[in-house]
Amino acid sequence: MGSRRGRQHPGAGHAAQPPQPGGRGAARAQQPPQPAGRGGGGGRGGIQQQGRGGGRTSRVDEAQQQQQQPGRGGHARGESGAGRPQQYPRGATPVQGAASSSSSPLAPELRQAMEEAPRDFAPQAPPVQEAGPSQPSPEAPPPVQPREEHGPAEPTAGQEIVPTAPPQSSKSFRFPLRPGKGSIGTRCLVKANHFFAELPDKDLHHYDVSITPEVTSRVVSRAIIKELVNLYKQSYLGGRLPAYDGRKSLYTAGPLPFTSQEFHITLFDDDGGPGSERRRRNFKVVIKFAARADLHRLELFLAGRHAEAPQEALQVLDIVLRELPSSRPRYAPFGRLFFSPDLGRRQPLGDGLESWRGFYQSIRPTQMGLLLNIGRTRRAYPVQRAPALCGVWGRVSVASLTLVCAMRGDCDSKRQKHIRARFRSWDLWVMGPPRFRCATLIFVKGRPSAGGSHMSGVWGREKPRQAFPRKICGEAASNPRPGDSVRQLSPLHHIKKALRGVKVEVTHRGNMRRKYRISGLTTQATRELTFPVDEGGTIKSVVQYFQETYGFAIQHTYLPCLQVGNQQRPNYLPMEVCKIVERQRYSKRLNQNQIRALLEETYQHPRDRERDIIRMVKQNAYDKDDYAQEFGIKISDRLASVEARILPAPWLKYNETGREKDCLPRVGQWNMMNKKMVDGGKVRSWICVNFARNVQDCVVRGFCHELALMRHASGMDFARERVLPPLYARPDQVERALKARYHDAMNVLGPKHKELDLLIGILPDNNGSLYGDLKRVCEIDLGIVSQCCCTKQVFKMNKQILANLALKINAKVGGRNTMLVDAVSRRIPLVTDRPTIIFGADVTHPHPGEDSSPSIAAVVASQDWPEVTKYAGLVSAQAHRQELIEDLYKVWQDPQRGTVSGGMIRELLVSFKKSTGQKPQGIIFYRDGVSEGQFYQVLLYELNAIRKACASLEANYQPKVTFVVVQKRHHTRLFAHNHNDQNSIDRSGNILPGTVVDSKICHPTEFDFYLCSHAGIKGTSRPAHYHVLWDENNFSADELQTLTNNLCYTYARCTRSVSIVPPAYYAHLAAFRARFYMEPETSDSGSVASGPAGRGPQSASHSTRGPGGAAVRPLPALKDNVKRVMFYC
Repeated sequence: MGSRRGRQHPGAGHAAQPPQPGGRGAARAQQPPQPAGRGGGGGRGGIQQQGRGGGRTSRVDEAQQQQQQPGRGGHARGESGAGRPQQYPRGATPVQGAASSSSSPLAPELRQAMEEAPRDFAPQAPPVQEAGPSQPSPEAPPPVQPREEHGPAEPTAGQEIVPTAPPQSSKSFRFPLRPGKGSIGTRCLVKANHFFAELPDKDLHHYDVSITPEVTSRVVSRAIIKELVNLYKQSYLGGRLPAYDGRKSLYTAGPLPFTSQEFHITLFDDDGGPGSERRRRNFKVVIKFAARADLHRLELFLAGRHAEAPQEALQVLDIVLRELPSSRPRYAPFGRLFFSPDLGRRQPLGDGLESWRGFYQSIRPTQMGLLLNIGRTRRAYPVQRAPALCGVWGRVSVASLTLVCAMRGDCDSKRQKHIRARFRSWDLWVMGPPRFRCATLIFVKGRPSAGGSHMSGVWGREKPRQAFPRKICGEAASNPRPGDSVRQLSPLHHIKKALRGVKVEVTHRGNMRRKYRISGLTTQATRELTFPVDEGGTIKSVVQYFQETYGFAIQHTYLPCLQVGNQQRPNYLPMEVCKIVERQRYSKRLNQNQIRALLEETYQHPRDRERDIIRMVKQNAYDKDDYAQEFGIKISDRLASVEARILPAPWLKYNETGREKDCLPRVGQWNMMNKKMVDGGKVRSWICVNFARNVQDCVVRGFCHELALMRHASGMDFARERVLPPLYARPDQVERALKARYHDAMNVLGPKHKELDLLIGILPDNNGSLYGDLKRVCEIDLGIVSQCCCTKQVFKMNKQILANLALKINAKVGGRNTMLVDAVSRRIPLVTDRPTIIFGADVTHPHPGEDSSPSIAAVVASQDWPEVTKYAGLVSAQAHRQELIEDLYKVWQDPQRGTVSGGMIRELLVSFKKSTGQKPQGIIFYRDGVSEGQFYQVLLYELNAIRKACASLEANYQPKVTFVVVQKRHHTRLFAHNHNDQNSIDRSGNILPGTVVDSKICHPTEFDFYLCSHAGIKGTSRPAHYHVLWDENNFSADELQTLTNNLCYTYARCTRSVSIVPPAYYAHLAAFRARFYMEPETSDSGSVASGPAGRGPQSASHSTRGPGGAAVRPLPALKDNVKRVMFYC
């Protein structure tokens, strides 16, 4: 959106003209639908920003950033020999800050909750542990709207839940202060991608900005303020260069010559040409003084003499530094991210997309002062090429894009149909198995005809003359050649979903390139569309209108039209007159091939990433930036040097019957040679089903035999012979095949009073939804755990693959692979000296573009003590993109039993008591996926739910709670101080596993630290950031850092330390698994509950209320014998 200068006068008399939504002239009220280009409504907005809301949104967003994986081995670290070093500090508990005390009185609402509880625990309750006076408990949240519940022990249909809502105030407490810095480990120096920022020595003033008529696009808002500054900087603005946030706030380095001033600004669209009328839009802008930004409070906060960060001052500095890239035309801004096709090589991703390089920047308060965090990233953008015949996205026309997007959704996220597509000019021919119930679409040159005409030519050597169905949805087409068929399209709403929000510009009006945002797709072909052209009811067809008005003859009248504007007054645009607008961020979900290609581009050796970041800072030239000079901000061009420590790896315990009874990992990894699982599971009966056509029966038998031998050698009680021989089944008949084979197996086992323990599934390498379907049938319908193997694993079949499969199977059938030696010998302070339960929690959100799918919350909890190795999990669906976990604790009214308490925390506590015979006296809660802006909200709501869940079990039962947020979605990277020092890096060039940083780049006063607990494999490792929001257990820095690092070595799925603490990792796996339980055809909503043993009938799922009162649909619960084990591994 461009602008031209006009002769403007602030406060002048002419009234502001509202911007016209489309075409020439003003839009008429109550205008009937008409073709766009005459005056229809089109979107003026720029790039719409979508936040993840603090949670883990999607796995597609992760693909835009550096993916973390464990790394390869190297030389040994730490002590070796007969004596094992004690991994945890001993001695007096260090003094914590005021926020860390554990003796404060409880809030009245929590006391009341404790008094009304039934006694589900044993009567031997410990004394109430109260919090300190300086750390009061969160307030009890007020009730919110009731939600419906279903299930025998959950509320039945028609009953109401009265859940709690988060309090709105966070002034009653502050986060724990840092309890000193850690001292355990080998000291070293690392570099961080943080750059020192010097505070300005100027008065910052805040002004409110009001634009009339209201503008929702930041791009347009910035264009208005830019024009205002160009016109009045030297006169009415007193020579000031203001920084604008694109919304309601404007900041200056010093006062403006007025307290309130009105301006009138006119923007002219730059899409006009010679002899064409340029669209003119008038705006009234009112700038009014609001307040002064207090930088003195920021200085006190950085010095540790002020409790709360002055967010307004930090916001001003962030906005000022964002003005530089935002004002440059080469950058496409997206929040704190800035992308450009000129920053490096653009990598094709397929289907008309390519990856652009970009950078992230954010000002952060730290112990060193203000630091600017700058990181590199990539994101998908459309290929920018000229159109061939009609509008294109790369080499794909808008018409083709309709089909490609729909197929991509069905092929990669639903069925993986092995599509073969060929593009010739604008033609699109597609071949694939005929498994959809919609008609075929073939784009070719020539006249359209019915779906069956001339189809044989499609697969022959000659090009077909014509072939196109009359309707988008209809009867399935017949196979044009044995084994092949024309690709069938998914229902029309999938196509609309793929196109909705895409911005296009028209090409049929010469130099007048009007832009529109697609809102839908017509169900009729262009030749069938008519509309009234006047109030008298005169009807005209779209084809006739374009011919008479623009002299444009529509060639492809059989294609549907794009709908632009709003639904009340839709305007129609033929596809061939549209071109995808360039530099437009692609916000839809990427397919697996695109994600893989994007990840390959994001992988960057640490040395190269460090060099690129430094080059980016120098290219941005902050010292020469007009805004930085105006506000007096100076940015260093050197990375921050930070003191770090390398924590020693923990000793791991294995079974006494193995040749090696314990193990000290080397550089974050070890293996299972000469070791046996510390607690082998039992598998007495199992079957194998093969869904891969290219794997012969003899190969399957050999694989099953070798896998059984490996599991037996690893220490499992595993039957070497299957109940039934392996069976081949077609992938499209997974449910029928699994149920039939299960029935056959039970006919054999039933008379012996045995159950089926395990199912082995062999899947094609590209299996689409087959994996999810198999898991759903096994865990929901049949009640058995399963282990899937890809074809390449079956053919490769080495000891490493077999050992890894054995690890996963053992965890799924209730065994334990390893445990910490310090846990067995009870040398973990605050964990093994008293019964302690460790929770992990996460919320995963739907992929971009899935506007109605629910978010999935998962909570796992340790079920053994003191080993803390086995975890049971609960999963529930909740409102779309809701980050707070709604079902931690709930109360409902039952007609027979009265008030009934439930929720995930309560059920996991009961399960822990049944498994260990102890009730927890301490709780450690690792919460994943929370952004800094949601810290207070999440803590207030979820800590209150934990307190009430405990109180509902037994009066005065309140174990001490430590609440830690785990963050992986940040842009901090740590680099070795010397990349040539082989003693300070692993094989991938990354810092060594166990590297912890709790100084300089961390929070000035609060308890947080960065921990890189894993070894890198490819790319640059991303350390996890742990931030303690509540600590009644009074952990010292060494105690919590060592516990967290050591737990990362207990992950059940591999013999490597992992990047985040396993409870949080397991919660993510459980939440991800729950998406498979949604019905395949209606996966926009659903919920499922799963849990540990002893949950009984409360495992039934229930519905919750989403935005606007829409219910989240329930799904069947997990079978009892599945939810007792770590089925999600």
